[in-house]
Amino acid sequence: MKEFIEYIAKHLVDHPDQVDLEEKEPEDNKVVLALKVHPDDVGKVIGKQGRTAQAMRTLLTAIAAKEGQRAILEILD
Repeated sequence: MKEFIEYIAKHLVDHPDQVDLEEKEPEDNKVVLALKVHPDDVGKVIGKQGRTAQAMRTLLTAIAAKEGQRAILEILD
């Protein structure tokens, strides 16, 4: 799950070496992933009107549901 989102993010940005994905403490079937990218790349990860971020969240939700979990993606500034 974490590797998949990291893979997508690294291919969207201009500075893939500065992509940092942190998994926060899971609480009863809920996983929170915090994505941090270079300040110039935040717009590329979010996309126009948040569509790219929403697509990433949709994919993450589908993967988590397969594993019987709930996942949340936070994009940090």
